[in-house]
Amino acid sequence: MISPHIQTIPASAPAYPRALFDLDVRPDPLYAIGRLDALQMPLVSIVGTRDATGYGLRSTRSIASAFARNGVAIVSGLARGIDAAAHRAALDCDGSTIAVLGTGVDVPYPVGHTELHRAISERGLVVSESGTGKRAHKGAFPKRNRIIAALSEVTIVVEAGHKSGAQITARQVLDLGRTLACVPGPIDSPQSSGTNQLLRDGAHVIATVEDALTLAGVKRVRQAQPIDLGDNDARVWSAIGGETLSIDTIAARSKLGTRECLVSVTALELNGLVESLITGEVRRR
Repeated sequence: MISPHIQTIPASAPAYPRALFDLDVRPDPLYAIGRLDALQMPLVSIVGTRDATGYGLRSTRSIASAFARNGVAIVSGLARGIDAAAHRAALDCDGSTIAVLGTGVDVPYPVGHTELHRAISERGLVVSESGTGKRAHKGAFPKRNRIIAALSEVTIVVEAGHKSGAQITARQVLDLGRTLACVPGPIDSPQSSGTNQLLRDGAHVIATVEDALTLAGVKRVRQAQPIDLGDNDARVWSAIGGETLSIDTIAARSKLGTRECLVSVTALELNGLVESLITGEVRRR
């Protein structure tokens, strides 16, 4: 347990998020640690299984970082797997993220996320309907999920099994009249059984990062070419242009070997200049 500065926000306060008034039982007061201005940003919730696959983690990082780089704060639940990947991707882009807890606002859960809790407290916002010291208990996390569902107009489920917490959040999203979207997964993956079912039942399909941005009404902020790129990196940057391309196409346009092209794409991605999409294609951020 940690002892940061905790802010108490009653429902009557100007800082209280208006979106939570849509809940039948709103958290009153709301406890918070960090930057309250994060609540004034455009918000998108990203949730999913604790037992995430590599595919789910990659998809989460791509989607969350794209939102963060375009001025959208990521809302999630600080859990292992998809939640943590979404928070970290936003922080890695110097973006903002909001962690909604089922424990006391000063109690990191799981304990292994103490450092992540601290980072979000310092650079984003941690909120809970419980004040200091409240430990995890049965029923706390479904209650927490309703806040995640209410805060954002759009919630994206990346991976979720049957009867998962993410599916509970999805139902709450629909009950609130918010927009629900899912990343499709392999039909033989247990982690995608819940998301695929939600898609079958009418959730929006997120097949590319652009799908996610478009659904949330977000326009990309395009970057000019940096002046300090090395020769190969500059050739790859120029080859990509304003398109979304496969590695083979980029290699052909840049007249580089596939290996050299991959090295440059990785360097550009680490510098936040390009992103590899769920499809394996590459585009500028």
